[in-house]
Amino acid sequence: MAGEEEEEAVRKVVEWPEDGGLTREWVIGVGETLAEAASMLRPQALRQVVPVGVADSLIARASKIMHKEPNCLRLEPPRSSSSSIVLVGDLHGQLHDLLHLFDLAGLPDEERMFVFNGDYVDRGAWGFETYFLLLAWKVLLPHRVFLLRGNHETKFCTSVYGFEKEISVKFGEHSKHVYRKLLGCFEGHPLAAVIAGKVFMAHGGLFRSLELGPSTRSFLVRAAAKLKLGDLDDLAKSRRGVLDPSAVGNNVIPGDILWSDPSPNPGLASNEGRGIGLVFGPDCTQEFMDKHKLKLIVRSHEGPDARQKRPEMASMDKGYTIDHVVKAGKLITLFSAPDYPQFQATETRFNNKAAYIVLEPPDFCEPDIRVFEAVLPRPHVSNFVLILPSTALVAFPQVMPYYDHVNVMDSDDELDLPKDG
Repeated sequence: MAGEEEEEAVRKVVEWPEDGGLTREWVIGVGETLAEAASMLRPQALRQVVPVGVADSLIARASKIMHKEPNCLRLEPPRSSSSSIVLVGDLHGQLHDLLHLFDLAGLPDEERMFVFNGDYVDRGAWGFETYFLLLAWKVLLPHRVFLLRGNHETKFCTSVYGFEKEISVKFGEHSKHVYRKLLGCFEGHPLAAVIAGKVFMAHGGLFRSLELGPSTRSFLVRAAAKLKLGDLDDLAKSRRGVLDPSAVGNNVIPGDILWSDPSPNPGLASNEGRGIGLVFGPDCTQEFMDKHKLKLIVRSHEGPDARQKRPEMASMDKGYTIDHVVKAGKLITLFSAPDYPQFQATETRFNNKAAYIVLEPPDFCEPDIRVFEAVLPRPHVSNFVLILPSTALVAFPQVMPYYDHVNVMDSDDELDLPKDG
């Protein structure tokens, strides 16, 4: 086998358009090229398939677009009878499942809007490819493709769950530069979206209200004394441009949105299990929906591993759960990474299905939940072999976990997160 730094025969290379203008054909071609590279080449060859200059150009274009977007997007779909909105949950670097989802739901276009709910990277073997492809769609169709931020679009999570190491392996001596550019892009992702005036979407869910006193000190005392549910005005005022949103301080709202979880019990409380964010009950969902005249809340953030540790909540075996049913409507958790995680410490896999939601006219608030299964064959741990249902073995030399999938925790709980935002 060739040494790690030796170049491999690369059939297709992503070239930046001469005039800088992206086309639909170019973006589709990027997806095809990345899929072929993922199937045929070692990860070290990606730096040939996607030259650093091309990565820089696309990341910069997408970052500029997203940094100009507000904390909470107000999305109004086309009102034609053929228009639709596709909502997508966690993807976690599972490129082949993203491409399969596009096959099922259709590609983004002027009539089909996509809203992705974060966690594009970490845990899966193709975080860069997944994120790069989504950035390409964002640049091509900035008013039809929207990329919300997840808790894994942070420096802390990417240093623990594999993405930083993935970039190091795939880009070699250029990795620090590429990783820095990606972190800067992460900071620009919007935190939430209100769709058609009736649907609220955010990665973790709801968040607290902050009433600033005459000093930061008086604010902290007041915030710690009593938690109060936040609203969209609070969200609009928060400062999202930090790599690792804080668990305390005067800018905790981004941390809440990225890390919070629903609970079957009423009330609003600190999320002791994760060490950041909140847990919120159905009464909070009702209050938030009433205040903003919503009918549906869609959040993500919890896969089958996280739900296994929360027996009071429904399991994520179908890719979604309806966690709150209240007078105003529903709160749904949506997870779009099937057979997750690709690398697991135990021999027993979750074999979970995944889901996406389609919203259609006239009101775009009735969720059509569509469940799908993983693309087979699936990569299996770090022995570089795929396990098929027939027990046949297929070589898959590029599969790598990029993180200690044996000893690292299975879900993002009890993390030693930074305390300053």
